[in-house]
Amino acid sequence: MLGAAVFSLLSLALPATAETVVGVYMFSRHGDRTSKSTPPTSLTNLGYQQVYHSGSYWRSRYVDGNATSKVLGLKSDIVKQSQIAVTAPVDNVLQNSAIGFLQGLYPPVGSDSVQTLNNDSTVAAPLDGYQLIPVNIVSGGTGSGSEDNTWLQDASGCANAKSSSNNYFSSAEYQEKLSSTSDFYTNLYPVVNRTFAEDYMSFKNAYAIYDLINVATIDNASSSIQSSNLLSDDTLYQLRTLANAHEYGLAYNASDNKRAISGMQLAGEILTYLNRTISSKGANKLGIQFGAYATFLSFFGLSGLADTYMDLTGVPDYASSMAFELYTDADTDSFPSGDDLRVRFLFANGSASASNAPQVFPLFGGTDNSTSWADFEAKLGAFAVRNAEQWCTTCGNTTGTCAAYSDSSTQDVDGQKSGSNGGISNVVAGVIGAMVTLAVILGLEALVLALGGFRVVSKKSLGVSPAGSSVAVKA
Repeated sequence: MLGAAVFSLLSLALPATAETVVGVYMFSRHGDRTSKSTPPTSLTNLGYQQVYHSGSYWRSRYVDGNATSKVLGLKSDIVKQSQIAVTAPVDNVLQNSAIGFLQGLYPPVGSDSVQTLNNDSTVAAPLDGYQLIPVNIVSGGTGSGSEDNTWLQDASGCANAKSSSNNYFSSAEYQEKLSSTSDFYTNLYPVVNRTFAEDYMSFKNAYAIYDLINVATIDNASSSIQSSNLLSDDTLYQLRTLANAHEYGLAYNASDNKRAISGMQLAGEILTYLNRTISSKGANKLGIQFGAYATFLSFFGLSGLADTYMDLTGVPDYASSMAFELYTDADTDSFPSGDDLRVRFLFANGSASASNAPQVFPLFGGTDNSTSWADFEAKLGAFAVRNAEQWCTTCGNTTGTCAAYSDSSTQDVDGQKSGSNGGISNVVAGVIGAMVTLAVILGLEALVLALGGFRVVSKKSLGVSPAGSSVAVKA
């Protein structure tokens, strides 16, 4: 859904100087799928092909023996599992897209897959040496079932993100579009009346309406789309443009950015993986994550990309991908020092290929095609959510796994937890409260004993209990 103009204007040539890529973190959208309005959503054959071709392109850049930007030490033909980490939410479209992508990245190895056993017999792997690469679940479950949700924040599980996104519906921008497009959506009702009620036809549901029609125009014969005469090129363009505005408004806002939680979490995962690449001297080489389009939009907003390149406020096309390359400006066989490391950001709108090669975009409002690792880590770290506690605090969640990080404290200006007990911490206040309660109970017990004519004697003297214990008996 992103315009093509930005890519012709910003086709920044990749450096021809000698350099060495030592690690990469990638994020990709799924391929073509069925409509969200007819769940369960599933990957189509076209979508499978799109992610497969994208994986094949990135193989030619990072993995193949003759790759243009070969990752230092990365196995070219038979995958070494410790060098690659692949993740996706619990979602059949995203999980299957990841599997299809990996088939292009590491294709079957044919005769190289034959194993010789101890008894000298041989066993060939199925499917001409098809390579099995695990797709792990994204930690925290963020985005689970996202392709069955019209509004992606419904799948995030982040309370503050949902609340922040809901604020978009009370904004002046939203209200203006809701009013000005009323007739436009009403006139399209004959196209979608088998799926949506007439009162559903408004800018409030801009993406769901666009998605249903867009899927139909891709996957169905034109003769099977009812009232297709209403779908002129201008109408389809307006549907797409309005859906872009709607989804970007839900995914990012500079003054209320908690709705960008998916972009924050992606930033944390990028930093965590690339830091492991550095600390392990390149043992971790290639991290790949599959996710929904809202993560692209959130990240583009948080990183300043959307401020510079307006086309990046639009929903990325199916099988779009972005990569963060950790490299050094030297041709070397050894892992460089941290001071020599730089990061370059690339983005391909739609399935990456020789004819749709990823383009370099300067990050953080800058003009350089790359940034030092130290600068990248600091600027990305300013909004990154790296662990469960940060996620729970940012989201305001207090139940489930977040209960471990929840108490009655608030955050002071330095981000430190403080209570409301006159400067006494919650833990100390709790201990004092328990001691006071115990004293009251003991006082009442003494009063009952005195008034009732009881006295305390040792159980040992009664011969009925272990030594040292006492009971109250009638005097």
